[in-house]
Amino acid sequence: MTAAYIAGVGLTPFGRHDGADTLDLMTRAAQAALDDAGLERAQIDGLVTGYSTAMPHLMLATLFAEHFGLRPSYANGLQLGGATGAAMVMLAKLLIASGQYSRVLVVAGENRLTTEGGRDQAIRTLAQVGHAFHEVPFGATIPGYYALLASQYLGRHPGTERDLAEIAVFMRRQAQAMPGAHLTAPLTVEDALASRLVAAPLRLADCCPISDGAAALVISAAPGPHGAVRIAGAGQAHRHQHVSMATDWHNFGAADAADRAFAEAGLAREDVEVLGIYDSFTITLAMLLEETGFAPRGQAGRQIAAGAHEAGGVPLNTHGGLLSYGHPGVAGGMAHLIDVTRQMQRRAGPRQMPGPGRVGYVHADGGVLSAHVGLVLATEGAAA
Repeated sequence: MTAAYIAGVGLTPFGRHDGADTLDLMTRAAQAALDDAGLERAQIDGLVTGYSTAMPHLMLATLFAEHFGLRPSYANGLQLGGATGAAMVMLAKLLIASGQYSRVLVVAGENRLTTEGGRDQAIRTLAQVGHAFHEVPFGATIPGYYALLASQYLGRHPGTERDLAEIAVFMRRQAQAMPGAHLTAPLTVEDALASRLVAAPLRLADCCPISDGAAALVISAAPGPHGAVRIAGAGQAHRHQHVSMATDWHNFGAADAADRAFAEAGLAREDVEVLGIYDSFTITLAMLLEETGFAPRGQAGRQIAAGAHEAGGVPLNTHGGLLSYGHPGVAGGMAHLIDVTRQMQRRAGPRQMPGPGRVGYVHADGGVLSAHVGLVLATEGAAA
């Protein structure tokens, strides 16, 4: 079976991009990924795109191919909410492994902030992941869904709202060192706890911003010019779509996806030296860190506050995550994968982690902890 490598990455700043639509932003990221890989457009034989709430086209993959000047022999568009980016990379890995394709461009982006309707329209659109009869008619929103998870979590575990605030502060501190981050203003725990209530117990600091931006990766049968980072394992899990239908609040599927990814890679959680974990809300990161086995139950916020992911620990979301680098839809989750890749290739500049970064783990979540995709990355020096 042919190995699949991340040969090139491209990431725009996240924030406000006035005058740029979905295709413009995707073009910027795609060209940056091709340049990073040292490739021309004609060398791409596969294309996988996400979706765009700002440009809900039925055939976004072929639309982008035409716009960007590609003539791939395979094209596909995926929709798995926030898990889409990681699922696209998993699909690209499978396409490469089949031996039928050599270089697959994975790209997503949108002007979610500056499109007509902007933030309010995005909130209304995203709420539709809820149950059409039991959730949406009652005015549920994405923050509202995750507030239910947060209330349940805080009631079940000894954690407090302060522990969630510690997560927000940590992500902001990471973003302050990352060029192109949406939110970089200083944030203290007291600031976070005093920020506007959005959906109790979640406050504004607990919620990611709505951003414009794009991200792209070239997945290839051969390593790129910056160091071989292989997609060693990938796993998915889908235990529910609607949170009101979830039956096991200890296992939403994140552990299953991670287990499958590590099993394929022949590696263990103890091997991981850098993490990229989806963090649309502080509670998202807390629950995913714990369910995937990288923090004790109920302790994620306290673990972060204690410095477990700073110098001497396992680096986590070194770009600032969705909470501070920003969230333009599918590309938001892809930024975690791109930054983990750069860290493993030792291309993070002043943000470079001190350790070798031979094994990385990236986890993405779509819906309300509904769809899960885990990816294990490994350098050539990683033992399997």
